[in-house]
Amino acid sequence: MITLTIDGKEIGVTEGTTILEAARMFGIEIPTLCYHPVLSAHGSCRLCSVEVVQRGWSRVVVSCLYPVAQGLEVKTNSERVLRLRRGIIELLLTRCPDSERIQALAQQLGVDKPRFERDEHECILCGLCVRVCHEVSEKHLLNFVDRGFEKEVAAPFYEPPEECIACGGCAYVCPTGAIRIVDGKPEFLWQRNKQRSGEKDG
Repeated sequence: MITLTIDGKEIGVTEGTTILEAARMFGIEIPTLCYHPVLSAHGSCRLCSVEVVQRGWSRVVVSCLYPVAQGLEVKTNSERVLRLRRGIIELLLTRCPDSERIQALAQQLGVDKPRFERDEHECILCGLCVRVCHEVSEKHLLNFVDRGFEKEVAAPFYEPPEECIACGGCAYVCPTGAIRIVDGKPEFLWQRNKQRSGEKDG
C-alpha cells in the first residue's frame, strides 16, 4: 500500500495506481479530455496536469501517466497548475471554439475569450477514437496521419473503412463531437471536409 497526500488529504492506494486514478477514487476531481478509464492513458491534452512535491522538489506532471509514490504530495489546484490549465484550455478553445465540452471547461477555469485568432477545427487530436478502435473494437482502422499542423486522425486512404463494425465507440468517446453517427455508422471529420471540398469545386 502506498500512502500519499492529495490536496492535504492523506490516502492509501495500491502500487501502480496513477495520480489521476487515486484522486478519482477519493472524489477529487481533475479535469481531463483525452482520458477514459477503459483505455490506455495517452497524456496528450495535458489538462490533467498537477503539481507534485517530493523530497522538497516541486514540478508539474501529467496525472494520468504519473504513478503514485510513497510520501508524494500532490496539489491539484495550485496557482501554478491553474495557470497552466488556463493556458491549455485557451489554446483548445481557440482550436475548437464550438465544442460544448471545451466551452464548459473554459468557463470552469475562468477563461471567457481566447486571446488568439479563432480556428475552425473540430478535433483536438486526443487519440481516444484511435485507442478505442485499437483496444476495444480491435479493428485498428483509425490512426494518426501526417505531422505538425497537418496531423489528423484518418482511416487508410481517407475512405470509410469496410471493416468497420459500426460499434459507435469512436463517436461515444470523442470529447468534441468531431465524430458523429449518421445512418447507424460513424461519420468522420475527413469525410465532411471531403464533402465540403466537393461542394466548393462543384
